[in-house]
Amino acid sequence: MTDKRPVTRDGKRPELLGDGSPDVRRELDRLRLQVAALQASRERLALAADAERRSIERALHDGVQQELVGLAANLDLAAASVDADPAATTRRLGAMRRDVQQALEETRKLAHRIYPPLLEAGGLGVALRAAAVTTDVPIRIDIAMEAACPPEIAGAVYRCCLDVLERAAARTPVVVSVRDEEGTLAFEVVAESDVDAALPSRDRIEALGGRLTIRQEPDRRTRVAGSLPLSR
Repeated sequence: MTDKRPVTRDGKRPELLGDGSPDVRRELDRLRLQVAALQASRERLALAADAERRSIERALHDGVQQELVGLAANLDLAAASVDADPAATTRRLGAMRRDVQQALEETRKLAHRIYPPLLEAGGLGVALRAAAVTTDVPIRIDIAMEAACPPEIAGAVYRCCLDVLERAAARTPVVVSVRDEEGTLAFEVVAESDVDAALPSRDRIEALGGRLTIRQEPDRRTRVAGSLPLSR
């Protein structure tokens, strides 16, 4: 008769009828820890998603929406003064043109923050270089991959790098390296400054089965290293 008792991580079959068995207690403790870690991770992901939505809402309200409100007011003024003061109308139209360009730039940045189109069109390296330009951080990128990685994996690495770029001091050099290591995507982000260790992207990476470590080195350099399985 086949023994259908579950096997523990050490290859043993606990005696399920004996509640006091050390093997059973260890296995139950391990499962409780895993469940607690999973619940905590899910909670952090939910809180991070809420925070991201609030951040996007503030960017829309304080940025693009205010630009559009100002444009609407200037448009009314320009329409009212076009006959009485053509010179003032011309100046106002010039200011409106600059406001339109600013609103378009804010919209572009917001769209890239939600999902960078360059990540799909040009790959991880192109998207990271574009992000570095907007954050005013000099960056060196070394990507060694034989094939394109799944979009969710590339997105997780991009978000992690972006977290570092946004938290690094202005004009702080950052080095990003990405490599394929036998079915695992390994990456490292090194910033020449202190970076807050509470990176929102950590839970995204762990939810995909990956790992992330953040180390503050004595020379104030921050080293972020992670890995993600390319297939699950």
